Amino acid sequence: MSDKFTNLVELFERSCQQYAKREVFGVKQGDTWSWVTYAELEKQVNDARAGLAALGVKAGDKVGIVANNRVEWAAACYATYGLRASYVPMYEAQKADEWAFILDDCGAKVVIGATNAITEKLEGLKGSAVKSLEHVIGLELPESDERSWKALLSRGAAHPVAAERPAPEETAGFIYTSGTTGNPKGVILSHGNIASNINAIHEIFPFGDDRSLSFLPWAHSFGQTCELHGLLSMGCSMAINDDVANLVANLAVVKPSILFAVPRIFNRIYDGVNKQMTEKPGFIQSLFRSGIRTATRKNRGESVGVLDGIGLSLADKVIFSKIREKFGGRLKYAVSGSAALSKEVAEFIDALGIEVYEGYGLTETSPIATANYPGNRKIGSVGKPIPGVTITIDREVTGDPKHGEILIAGPNIMQGYHNRDDENRAVLMADRTFRSGDMGFVDPDGYLYITGRIKEQYKLENGKYVVPSPLEEQLKLSPFIANVMIHGANKPFNVALVVPDMEALKRWAGENGVELGSVAENPKVRELLKAELTKYAAEFKGFERPEKFAITTEDFTTDNGLLTPTLKLKRRNVLQKYEPQLDSLY
Repeated sequence: MSDKFTNLVELFERSCQQYAKREVFGVKQGDTWSWVTYAELEKQVNDARAGLAALGVKAGDKVGIVANNRVEWAAACYATYGLRASYVPMYEAQKADEWAFILDDCGAKVVIGATNAITEKLEGLKGSAVKSLEHVIGLELPESDERSWKALLSRGAAHPVAAERPAPEETAGFIYTSGTTGNPKGVILSHGNIASNINAIHEIFPFGDDRSLSFLPWAHSFGQTCELHGLLSMGCSMAINDDVANLVANLAVVKPSILFAVPRIFNRIYDGVNKQMTEKPGFIQSLFRSGIRTATRKNRGESVGVLDGIGLSLADKVIFSKIREKFGGRLKYAVSGSAALSKEVAEFIDALGIEVYEGYGLTETSPIATANYPGNRKIGSVGKPIPGVTITIDREVTGDPKHGEILIAGPNIMQGYHNRDDENRAVLMADRTFRSGDMGFVDPDGYLYITGRIKEQYKLENGKYVVPSPLEEQLKLSPFIANVMIHGANKPFNVALVVPDMEALKRWAGENGVELGSVAENPKVRELLKAELTKYAAEFKGFERPEKFAITTEDFTTDNGLLTPTLKLKRRNVLQKYEPQLDSLY
C-alpha cells in the first residue's frame, strides 16, 4: 500500500470515496437481506457526527455504546472518531453494573443503547452512578423522542459538521477487557495503534471484493480491527449475523468468501461435519476419511500417489464440494484468533478446501501481533510477526530452555490501561515492550507457537506443571463433550468438569436403547464420557490426563457468567460454582 493510514477517519473517508457504490453492510430482515452501500453509510456517519457535536461532544470526550454488531454501531464509531472523541463499546450481555463501572471509569459524556430496555437502564445510571454522563441515545426509540438515534441524525443533517483528522497518538477508543477476575480494565488504543495493524494487513493479506458473515463482536479488538476496520479499508462487505444459532444457515445465503471466527466456532464445524458423516453409507464414510487424510498430506507438502490423488478428486467432487456449498460455496479463507485452534481442526477445515489462517494477539496489541498469511503459513503455529512487530521469548519466567513468556514490541502496543498505573508498570517495560502473559516458543523458521497462559498454569502436588486450556480444547473435539474444565491446582491429580453435548447424547441414547434419566448419575453415560476422555486425552502426558470427572448439564455461557463475551472460560466463576463437586472427586 503506497499511502499508509495514520488515523481511522482517513481510512473511512478514503474507502467511502473509492467504493461509494459498493455494498458494505448486509442486514437480515425476516428471511431476506438488505444492503447498505458505502455512500449510504457515509451519509449516516456525517449526520451522526453533526448530531453528536450538537450534544457537545468534542475532542477528548468519550462516547459509549451498548449494542451488538449493527449498522448504527459502525456509524456511531466513525462519527465519534471524526470529532476526535473516543469510542467505548460494551456488550449487551453485560450486566448494568458493568456498564456503570465502564462508563464511570472512562468518564463517558454520551452513551447509546441498542434496545429500549437497555436505554432505560442506561438512563438510570445518569447522576449518582455515572456523574459524567449527560446524554443517553436509544437506537430503537421513535423519532418523536429527542433521545432517539433518528432524531440525532435529523438534527445532524440540518447542521453539518466537517470531520476532523486525529493525530496518530490521539485515543481512538477504550476496549475493556472481559474481566475474568475483578473489574474490567480499559485498554487505551490510539489511532496509530489500530492503523498500524490495518497497514500490516494490507501488506501481507490484501483482500479483494470479499465478503464476510460478521458475528464476532466489534466490541472486541479482533472483530473490530480485523473485520470492521480491516475489511472496510479494502472495500469489502460484511453481512451482520443475527444469531450464532443461525450461522450455518446464514452462510448458505450470504455466501461469504472469508469467515473470521474463534476456535469454538471452528470446533462446531468440525464436530457437525463429522456427525453428519457417521450417518452416511460406509462407502461415503470411507471415501471421506481417506480424502481428509490425503488432502492433509498434500497440504503439508507431502507427495501423494496417483490412486490417492484420484480418491481425493472423487472425495472433493462427491463430499467436500457439498460441504462447502452448505457454507455458501464461496468460502476461501477461515481466519481464527482469540484463542489457540487445535491443529487437528485446522488441518480438517483446510482439507475441505477452505484455507485456514491462524493469528495471535491481544486487545493490548490492537490486536494482531503474529499471523499466518499466503506464502507464509504453518498450521499449528500462529504465524510470524506482522510487519513492524518484534517477538522475543523471555525464558527466565518459566525456567524452560524452549518456551517462555511472549514479549511483543511495535507500533501496535496500547497506550496503557486507563487509571491502572501499577498494572501498566507490570506489563509495559521501559522501552514499551509488552509482557503478554502468554507462553510460547519460536521455531527455526520464525513461526510462533502458543503453549498456554502463565496465569492459568498450576502445579500438581507432585510438582508437575499443567496448562489446562490446550488440553480442554483437545477434549472438546469429542462429539459428546460440549464444554469441559480441567482442575488440579495443588491436588494429587487432574479432574474434569464435563458438559455433555445433549443433542449428541440423546441421539446416542436413542440408537442404543438407553434411558437417559438423570444424565449426571447415569452409569452408561458416565461410561461413554469416560471412554471419550480417554480417547481424546491419548496424547496428553500421563499427569495431564483427568483421572476422575464430574458431569453438569448446564453449559458454560455468557448468560450464566461462566464465559466471557469472547467465549473464554471464566475459571474462577466455574470453580466458585462447582468447587464442592470437584473436590469430592478427591
